Amino acid sequence: MAIVRSQCGQCALGCGIRVLTGEDRDLRIEGDPTHPANGGLLCARGRALELGEGLDGRLLHPLVQGRRQGWERVIAQLARRLSAIRARHGPGSIALHVGGGLLTEDYYVANKLMKGFFGSAHIHAPWLGDVGRLQRAAYGEDVMPGTLEDVGRAGTILLLGGQISRDHPVLIDRVQAARADGARLIHVATAGEQLGPEADLHLSIAAGSMARLIGGLLLHCRDAGVAKAAGLVVPDGYWDDLRRGHDIWSVARACAVPPATIRGFYETWVAEGRAVTLAAGADRATAAAILNLHLATARIGRPGTAPFLIGGGANGMGAREVGCMADGLAAHMGFDAGALDRTARFWGARDLVRGAGLEGEALLRAMRDGEVKALWSIGPDEAASDWLREARALVPLSIRATDRGEPDAGGWTFQLPSAAWIEKDGTLTGMDRLISRQRRLLDLPGEARPDWWMLTKVAQAMGWGDAFHYEWAADIYREHVRLTAYRNDGARLLNLKRHAPISNPAYAELTPWRWGEVPFDEGRFATPDGRPRLLGPGDQTDAAIP
Repeated sequence: MAIVRSQCGQCALGCGIRVLTGEDRDLRIEGDPTHPANGGLLCARGRALELGEGLDGRLLHPLVQGRRQGWERVIAQLARRLSAIRARHGPGSIALHVGGGLLTEDYYVANKLMKGFFGSAHIHAPWLGDVGRLQRAAYGEDVMPGTLEDVGRAGTILLLGGQISRDHPVLIDRVQAARADGARLIHVATAGEQLGPEADLHLSIAAGSMARLIGGLLLHCRDAGVAKAAGLVVPDGYWDDLRRGHDIWSVARACAVPPATIRGFYETWVAEGRAVTLAAGADRATAAAILNLHLATARIGRPGTAPFLIGGGANGMGAREVGCMADGLAAHMGFDAGALDRTARFWGARDLVRGAGLEGEALLRAMRDGEVKALWSIGPDEAASDWLREARALVPLSIRATDRGEPDAGGWTFQLPSAAWIEKDGTLTGMDRLISRQRRLLDLPGEARPDWWMLTKVAQAMGWGDAFHYEWAADIYREHVRLTAYRNDGARLLNLKRHAPISNPAYAELTPWRWGEVPFDEGRFATPDGRPRLLGPGDQTDAAIP
């Protein structure tokens, strides 16, 4: 019997768990009272991890065209076929799909192999959503500006939508605790959504009107003299455009709510300088409106003030930190010349990608046109099952790394047995920049292996062993940390240099820690001129604020 502190990993909150491990893969799980994210609280999804120890339905051995083969032969075949495709069709002929249930070390190796050695940025990760893109556009860097502790420091908490109540009950417990301490809670949900926790004000609005409601609040703040943040970069004509259709009466009609109720909500929010907004699964227009509201009213960069856009996946922040997406490089760097030079030197890259790749439907079109010949898919992603089914049928080489056998898995060229969540070992980053250790609770069954291990072995077999020398997850973490600090002159907040010399024993005992201190507390942002930017229609493409 042993007690292990690890991570729940069922959502972006990053809750810690305390696990009693026994014989025959037996687990007893409870919330970790010492973890900052949840302080001992745990929802039903976290407790259900106890049910994941069984081996029924597990993929336990590598399969090639449905037939079992040993790892040595599989790695050799993968290296040979990927090398041939890359040599014949070029670096853009290989694509990657990543699910949301991976650790930072898995994402790091996958991103490095794709962008630095395959020379491709074609990475499909639909669960990441638009949070990172919008925060980069507004702040200059993909940084969550607040922490979960800010919920308890807020005077007013604005809870948008019913998804948080359904998917993040531990966060709702924190909200209710803040309300008990005197915070005012306003909950806005669209008609038909669950009303959620007890609140001081409930608004049920028409479907599709959330962005209009928040845009109207920003206009009200402007007229009340509250929206006057210093140094804010505002798109030309923004305020005039916002005024059309965002007065209280127009908003009331769009939301199907009496004007007096809208006015009461707006005046309540304006009166409190310490305001936190929580939203999960918000569409792009609503998410942009939330960021604009907090930036314009300077409700950011101070205790108890922050917009929280909760993304998908257990480790979405970790995936974005290492750049495992189509439109970023690594360590919060873009594709500018300086970033390309730094990354190429640090990685010893053989063929560093020069710009953003394809994802979604655009990537499928490239497969249909014969431009993409190979797809490697790692990690669980139920929402992408239809996309994966079509994609694997379009490419000659399809590779699926997963912990479970899938009913229609016969269409994959290679099936690789990966670790289930409770068998993973590494780190992840919660939604508020809190890095925590995921510790293996059970031994890997059969021939299951971590995703970073598979990627590393293939890279080594392709002749890149000098750049992929990892034996332990700690080796990858150290490299990731050093890349964030490499030639970082302070322009990027993501800088994990305090852990650059971390030893294997210290990594094993790593306790939760948060990077970034208090972002933007001095009013300076990560943009070239240090000024934040309101998001206009150009930052939202097809989903501009109405």
